[in-house]
Amino acid sequence: MQVRTRTSPVVLEDAMDAIASPRRRQILRLVWDAERSAGEIAAVSDVSWPAVSQNLGVLKRSGLVTERRAGTRRYYRADRLALGPLEVILREMWVRDVGRLKELAEREARSRRRRRHD
Repeated sequence: MQVRTRTSPVVLEDAMDAIASPRRRQILRLVWDAERSAGEIAAVSDVSWPAVSQNLGVLKRSGLVTERRAGTRRYYRADRLALGPLEVILREMWVRDVGRLKELAEREARSRRRRRHD
């Protein structure tokens, strides 16, 4: 499934692959509310500058992060518009899985009550 953002189409599978990495999720959180350079991200995280740069490339290609150039510097920010469809899918999965977990817990509770009364 493709979703058009301001700059490029976001392929949901690419976005899911991009956020599968804990390191990329950490970087995405750092650029969620503030535009940052790769050096700034490296300075506030436990990730080296080359690793930050590589992971930003993955996030950028997936459409989850945008880049702005100012002279020789590059600044990155999460593209919240691109994250919308991904959020919908994750929320649906969460609700479905929580519903299943609730059913299992209720079934287990009924089973325990029956065993106590038998």
